[in-house]
Amino acid sequence: MTAWTAGPRNLITDVAGLKVGHADDATVKSGVTAILCEEPAVASVQVLGGAPGTRETDLLDPHNTVDRVDAFVLSGGSAFGLDAASGVQAVLLEAGRGYPAGPYRVPIVPAAILFDLANGGDKEWGRYPPYRELGYAALNAATRNFPIGSHGAGTGATTADLKGGLGSASTVLRDHDITVGALAAVNSLGTTTITNTRHFWAAPFEIGDEFGGLGMPSPFPADASRLRIKYRDDPRTNTTIAVIATDAKLDKAECKRLATAAHDGFARAIWPSHTPMDGDLVFAVSTGRKPLDRERGAMIDLCAAAASTMARAIARGVFAATPKDGDKFPCWSQRA
Repeated sequence: MTAWTAGPRNLITDVAGLKVGHADDATVKSGVTAILCEEPAVASVQVLGGAPGTRETDLLDPHNTVDRVDAFVLSGGSAFGLDAASGVQAVLLEAGRGYPAGPYRVPIVPAAILFDLANGGDKEWGRYPPYRELGYAALNAATRNFPIGSHGAGTGATTADLKGGLGSASTVLRDHDITVGALAAVNSLGTTTITNTRHFWAAPFEIGDEFGGLGMPSPFPADASRLRIKYRDDPRTNTTIAVIATDAKLDKAECKRLATAAHDGFARAIWPSHTPMDGDLVFAVSTGRKPLDRERGAMIDLCAAAASTMARAIARGVFAATPKDGDKFPCWSQRA
């Protein structure tokens, strides 16, 4: 196996050229996470859930013209949360960023949302939802060190049986001198832990004790494969949305392959995933700071690391969630 370690922050911002900012509203129990590309970066997307909510994803297909983006948005709020991208665009435009179109600049900001309307927060926000202003605040707060758990897009997230959250992780592939990072807002139909234990499905990929260090349960529960899903009577309230990033120089098609590989991390960390009632999506971005030695199988290792890093980010988001008044689900830390 190649020499893999977590990066110094164990965050997606270990990938050079990225910053992340959060903004949230405790009353609404929802929020926004913005991912800033310090320079326009090559990107693509893969959607494998059956109920996505998105903006600017068609642009990211490899056969389409524009191949670089300025920022990404992950937001709560269901379709209302797509307004967050307008706030992020405003910050970028103020900074003179954007795709050149004659005398104009058009900031390119793909976005995805999760459904957190039924989480106990007050959604009577009046004429307009708060997400445009939350998007503006989130990008203005972008930094390399940011909190995980109940922040940003993970503020009101839930899983089938626990509070969800915003997670991140990174992996340094020392044999290839490249880094991969993941960021995930975990609001899944399924579970991230095995039955009612504290053990995460992602345990085989854990580095150190980054989400408890418990490993796999022993004996392994006989009913581990039994489905436990959120709101079984009305399961239309889910979605895990994520970004996978690398400093390796990839083209748009390779970014799409990286996003596809990162979805394996969903399957390793959430049971079940990619259902008709999840909008599971992964954006992929390459900041292009390092060459990729394809002759030495670096793309294969990178795709494997994308899956394992994503699984770790998902577990870390649930692990780091904190209790708030009015929660409908307990946090991992409250499970005996």
